[in-house]
Parts: sequence; structure tokens; C-alpha cells
Amino acid sequence: MKNEFYDHYKERVIPALQKQHGYKNPHQVPKVEKVVVNTSVGSQQDVKQALEDAKAELALITGQKPSETRAKKSIANFKLRKEQAIGAKVTLRGAHMYEFLERLIKAALPRIRDFRGVSPKAFDGHGNYTLGVSDQSIFPEVELDKIKRNIGFDVTIVTTAQTNEEAKSLLSEMGMPFSDRAKKVATATASKEEPAAAAPAA
Repeated sequence: MKNEFYDHYKERVIPALQKQHGYKNPHQVPKVEKVVVNTSVGSQQDVKQALEDAKAELALITGQKPSETRAKKSIANFKLRKEQAIGAKVTLRGAHMYEFLERLIKAALPRIRDFRGVSPKAFDGHGNYTLGVSDQSIFPEVELDKIKRNIGFDVTIVTTAQTNEEAKSLLSEMGMPFSDRAKKVATATASKEEPAAAAPAA
């Protein structure tokens, strides 16, 4: 698998995590197993058209054809029938997965207005992390003048880590901008830039 972000994982992330957590064997180091991107349009009035729009946007963002997700039960308030297609999802592995993560971390997230980092509390206790994206416009591939509707989606990063702490270390080393990490960096930078106290006048 030839991919710059994967090379970064092998050459930088693995040694860093071995040092942090004392893994003796590189094979013990957690890795990202797959990334699942999914969206639901069940609450939209025109579900059928909304679903086609969502599938087109997910395909553009991920570079892979989405599969449809279906309602598990009927909901009268939303006029949904059991087994009706109400969403779309893409499961990324291998090179496609690393390419998507690189674009998400380096290009898409920094485009969020007033971005202060992602929540460090969205781990599930089993080494997996879910990030909510409010709309698709943060991805450079999306042409703003061609957006028909805002489509929010969830990005679930499934890792082989056993704990939240290990998973967070893995994603941090890969460049995920967690908000608590950003605060530490900002504080450290501010303290370095503070001018030295002036000497009292004689």
C-alpha cells in the first residue's frame, strides 16, 4: 500500500506510541482498521431525492460508492416505512481510508469556521471515535455553488486500540486536532511569547 499518510503512520506514529505506552512489539501498536462515513435523511420531507443527493455527496467526498441504509421500524410521524431506504454509508479500508483521513485532518477540519479542535470525549470505550460533521462544504472536493442541500454525517474511526486512552494517543499522533491538545499548545505558545518583566527603575 503506497500512501504518504500510511508511511507517516509506520515511520512516525508507531515509534512514538511504542515510546509512550511501552509496546515491545510494533504489532502491538494500535492502528486504524476502518472508517465508516454515514448519513441519514429520514427526517427530510423529500426522502427519495434527499437520499440521491446524499449518496452523490458521499461518493464525491470518499471516492467510493455508498450503500443504502434502511429503517429498522416504521415511524408514522416521519412517514417512514420499515425497510425504507433512509440513509447512506461508506466503509473505507486500506489506501482509500488513509487518503480520506489525511484529507479530513489536514484539509477539511481546518476549514470549519472558528474551529477550536474536535471533542476528546467522543470515544466509545472500545477504542473507536465518532466525529459529527454538520455539512459537506468543509471538504475541498465539494463545489459550493453546486450544493443542493446541507448534508450532515458521522465519521466513525474504528481502531484496534483496547482503551480510549490508547485510541486518543493513536489519533493524536496521526494529527487529529483534539480541543484539549489545542488548548495546551496555545497555553505553551502564549507563555513563551510573554515579555519578560521590566526591571524596576533605579
